[in-house]
Amino acid sequence: MTDVVIIHTDGGCRPNPGPGGWGAVLRMREHVREMCGGEPGETSNNRMELTAPIMALEALTRPVIVHLHTDSTYVRNGITKWVLGWERNGWMTSAKQPVKNVDLWKRLQAACAQHQVEWFWVKGHSGVADNELADVLATRGMEEAIATSR
Repeated sequence: MTDVVIIHTDGGCRPNPGPGGWGAVLRMREHVREMCGGEPGETSNNRMELTAPIMALEALTRPVIVHLHTDSTYVRNGITKWVLGWERNGWMTSAKQPVKNVDLWKRLQAACAQHQVEWFWVKGHSGVADNELADVLATRGMEEAIATSR
């Protein structure tokens, strides 16, 4: 695994909860892929923030090194700090409550297992070009999902 794929992801809803969208920008050498999608019904910011890296990682066709950038501390902390404890505790939080979005956490774990993923947090709306583009793509995904559901 010598190729490095740099991924920036974003997700959100308007309102939260409500219709939502996700976006991802994947870069490897000179290749760029933009992805987006959405849910026209009721979803949440956190579900869309989780869906973006899942979809990006699942789109990769072979194992690679991934530098994954997200502006969601929920996603970054969840996958790097909390998920193994949740799994060990039967998908319960330390407060003995069921983990929210467990279906997506399991899917993200499986997607990460195919690659060597290093996670980075980036401040949202801070001028990082690919993070800004991921935000635009997330909005497009939400708008397209709403439009096709009419």
